[in-house]
Amino acid sequence: MQSEYRQRREAVLEAIGQGTAIFCSAPTAVMHNDVDHLYRQDSNFFYLTGFNEPNAVAVLAPSHEKHKFVLFVQPKDKEKETWSGYRVGVEDAKTKYGADEAYPISELGKRITEYVQAAPRLYYHFGNNKAFNERIIRLWQHLLARMTKKGKGPVAIEDSKLLMEKFRRVKTPYEIEQIRKAIAISVEAHNTARDMAKPGMYEYEIQAAIENIFRREGALGPAYPSIVASGENACILHYVENNQPIKDGDLLLIDAGCAYEYYNADITRTFPVGDRISEEQKIIYNLVLKAQLAAIEKVQPGLPFNAFHDAATRVITEGLVELGLLEGDVDELIKAKKHKAFFMHGTGHFLGLDVHDIGILRNPDKTWKSFVPGNIVTVEPGIYISPNYEPERPKEPKEGEEADKLPQPQIEDRWKGIGVRIEDDVLVTETGHEILTAAVPKELPNRALTAAV
Repeated sequence: MQSEYRQRREAVLEAIGQGTAIFCSAPTAVMHNDVDHLYRQDSNFFYLTGFNEPNAVAVLAPSHEKHKFVLFVQPKDKEKETWSGYRVGVEDAKTKYGADEAYPISELGKRITEYVQAAPRLYYHFGNNKAFNERIIRLWQHLLARMTKKGKGPVAIEDSKLLMEKFRRVKTPYEIEQIRKAIAISVEAHNTARDMAKPGMYEYEIQAAIENIFRREGALGPAYPSIVASGENACILHYVENNQPIKDGDLLLIDAGCAYEYYNADITRTFPVGDRISEEQKIIYNLVLKAQLAAIEKVQPGLPFNAFHDAATRVITEGLVELGLLEGDVDELIKAKKHKAFFMHGTGHFLGLDVHDIGILRNPDKTWKSFVPGNIVTVEPGIYISPNYEPERPKEPKEGEEADKLPQPQIEDRWKGIGVRIEDDVLVTETGHEILTAAVPKELPNRALTAAV
């Protein structure tokens, strides 16, 4: 595994030329009072090092004669390790993590200038660690002040997050394998949930079964708060209370995936619970499925990133017009974003070390970037008809503006409270795509095709 991290570092070292890149670990997060959350390393830091401790700094310095990769880490401390776990320590940071040199984190201020002073450019991302951000600015200002005497030093700071985007948006074979493992565990959890869901159960019982499988199979836990939303709860995009009883005839929306070695799965399925399903539920479900299949077909190498969202939006808008839930010309409705009353989010995002993974979507000229082999994206259109839905009132036009030409209709109560989302994780291949989450069914069960309220 260390060979994978070494190859990543070598690629970044080559990309930054004579510059120096500094990466700070994620801080510990306090849950309440003095109780810490389970530690989660910064994704870019982990991507380059595999090192999973707080209070650490990684430096990539291609211009240094001896030390291209340096780690500053917490030293071994028997008393502190008794309370909060074993530390790697300075020596093992070199032997286990491939650092050319390692120092105690307390020596950062004394040592860091050695690795930055000759670099014409400094790479650093100004994130949430305000104290460290200020430290970097002070370092840069100090080196700028020395420029008149030394004649060299960093004259600019470039965002390392933009630097890392070039590497992380295309997954290596190792990364794809880790995501496959996360997906395999998540597939088992979804299929178990589908089989066990019964009227009268509580949403949290389904959540507990899903997350039990995550941990039992070696995952770190949920990749994000699990959503188990029955009935009209599915109209809340990020519903996480998961505390309501499931009724016969409800659609149950489950959006859940695990994190395996920091790599994530992200799957959503919606299915009927019990022996009843209404005609309206079937119609909305099949419309979302049609939109999702159309969107997946647009996940191809060379196609622009917006193509799959545009495909899903068109199918959904056309379907809503046919049902009378929207009124007007389809192109004009899309341009006016009227579909957002029922489909208010994007169709997908990159997936990797972060659930919403790093990846710039547009070029400097505002054209869309294209899919390339090794991209992994989610494809997740949905329709959500709030139980409290009311059409938006046309705004009074300002002087010189035209009135809204597309006022939308009231809708019948029979449509209200239906929420459906279907989400797959899709790998872009050399010749097309692979649906990595295909082992979770998404066709309605046979009983749902004949039963009706």
